Amino acid sequence: MPRHRRDVGFTLGVVIPIVTPEEMGAVDAAAADPVEVLIGRAGWAVARAALEMLDGGYGRTVNLIAGPGNNGADGRVGCEHLARRGVRVRIYGAKECPAELLPADLVIDAAFGTGFRGEWQSPEVGDTPVLAVDIPSGVNGLTGVAGPGVLAAERTITFQAWKPGLLLNDGPALAGRVDVADIGLDCQGVDARLVGRDDVATWLPRRERDSHKWRGAVKVVAGSPGMTGAAVLATAAAARAGAGIVQLVTTALADDVRAELITRVVDVADLAGAATDRAERYGSVVVGPGLGRSDLTVEVVHNLIDVDVPLLVDGDGLMAFEPDFVTAIRTDLRSRHTPVVLTPHDGEFARLTGDRVPDDRIAAVRRLASRTNCTVLLKGPTTLVAAPEGALLAVEHGDQRLATAGSGDVLSGVVGALLARGAPALQAAAGGAWIHAEAGLQWPAAGLLAGDLIDALPGVLAELT
Repeated sequence: MPRHRRDVGFTLGVVIPIVTPEEMGAVDAAAADPVEVLIGRAGWAVARAALEMLDGGYGRTVNLIAGPGNNGADGRVGCEHLARRGVRVRIYGAKECPAELLPADLVIDAAFGTGFRGEWQSPEVGDTPVLAVDIPSGVNGLTGVAGPGVLAAERTITFQAWKPGLLLNDGPALAGRVDVADIGLDCQGVDARLVGRDDVATWLPRRERDSHKWRGAVKVVAGSPGMTGAAVLATAAAARAGAGIVQLVTTALADDVRAELITRVVDVADLAGAATDRAERYGSVVVGPGLGRSDLTVEVVHNLIDVDVPLLVDGDGLMAFEPDFVTAIRTDLRSRHTPVVLTPHDGEFARLTGDRVPDDRIAAVRRLASRTNCTVLLKGPTTLVAAPEGALLAVEHGDQRLATAGSGDVLSGVVGALLARGAPALQAAAGGAWIHAEAGLQWPAAGLLAGDLIDALPGVLAELT
């Protein structure tokens, strides 16, 4: 099933949080309203969504799969509203469902909610569209991992907050379009949330009228023989994302570096010194794309840790944070006054932690951020950004277009530019990921090259200001 673009945004004042099943249980328990009132509100939200999908009520037929808990109760109340609108409702108990349901105009899946564990074999529903209540039954609410019997929903109506399972692993493809219904619960104490357009527009640093090129300057330490493309993409992206001046320090000359960028080509033996030379004058340093996996790369990154300037480490530079090397800089990382941002994909994350990324990606990225005292951006279909103290932002905006060589180098340049322009690390990383994804959406579904993302950046930024 294709992924759906789901741009459900929120401003800083109207937050749509991400709440784990355990946290949701605590929120439910602390609710000021009785459970019957909450179920009534949830049921009405289910009915509204169903009526939209049915494009009316009278004469339509709905099959409801209802479980024994509150999820089933939400569906039953919703169908009471539908019946009053002239909808014919058939109710099937989740545990007594036949192998195949009778034909209908809509199936409402209210069998099991986010607290369900195990597997559930859904009935055959043919081509009938499915509305899932809270989460498609059988999708793990924490991890998004699903068993083989889950009904793929065209739409999911969830309550008060996003659930991790709607954002991760199998969840997005099975949930379809997701709507968040406010039923009066208080989730304001939760420190994880989904990033929307309004957030990024709020976070984007503005250039003052008296700005000059050194406000928002970025130094990029990248590239090596045979790997010059990564350096070119990162530097060009930083410039297009608003850096006033960009300097590339590299050991290999690339023919296609733009004339507006400053290029300093040094001997390999001089790279560590050139990387830190006047680095404090820049708003940020980006290190690692195409730099090569060698002891020299580790030395360069460790030297930059000693310079108190916002630092983004990507690609080969992440080698310096692998278990064999990170012990030497752990104290330095905790004494820095400026942030370090790490941007691993799953393979790099595995090398940083010594194990593959687990199904619970949110907990994993938070652990790494805490252990390294760095802001960690874990790339993926849903990008997760965690701060050392645990705050987390999720970006579920792009699609498979971003899965192209060099895309991560472009992301590094964008985030580096936002850091240099003064955005806090968590917002710079998450905002950069959202901008990067939006740039990809400006292009057709096939044939995107990483350089195309760079060309789209000025337009994306203009729409946000």
